[in-house]
Amino acid sequence: MRLRICAVGRLRVGPERNLIEDYVARFDRTGRQLGLGPLTVHEVEARKGGGMTAEADLLRRVVPDGAAVCVLDERGRSLTSPQLADLLAGWRDAGRPEAALLIGGADGIDPALRRAADAVLSLGPMVWPHMLVRAMLSEQLYRAASILAGTPYHRD
Repeated sequence: MRLRICAVGRLRVGPERNLIEDYVARFDRTGRQLGLGPLTVHEVEARKGGGMTAEADLLRRVVPDGAAVCVLDERGRSLTSPQLADLLAGWRDAGRPEAALLIGGADGIDPALRRAADAVLSLGPMVWPHMLVRAMLSEQLYRAASILAGTPYHRD
């Protein structure tokens, strides 16, 4: 199952991008043997004055047909890392060809997009800058693959 992080806004070159690229590479190495990957990042450009509805339309365009859709939202469910691993494995085992994890813009995710998602997850009740959400999500995806592979990266 291929995975893609779909995010509103462009991340500039810098330490956050380097961190994300590192975790994406780690995920790809670990996930390959598990039927997971590759992991790609798709950025859509927010348009001034477009709001959440316009951003949702842009995000929908980069979600492939048949993909499991997971929205990141502070009102979503908080999962443990093993629970995230189980969620991904469940989608993979159900034959989903792809999973798309969506990160909205500064105002969040359009409510209609959130309602249509297969899962709505939270990285905690605090609001995080989008560049950090991408880094934290890419690390958690790598951690999930590590859990499924039985490597020592994740310690209970």
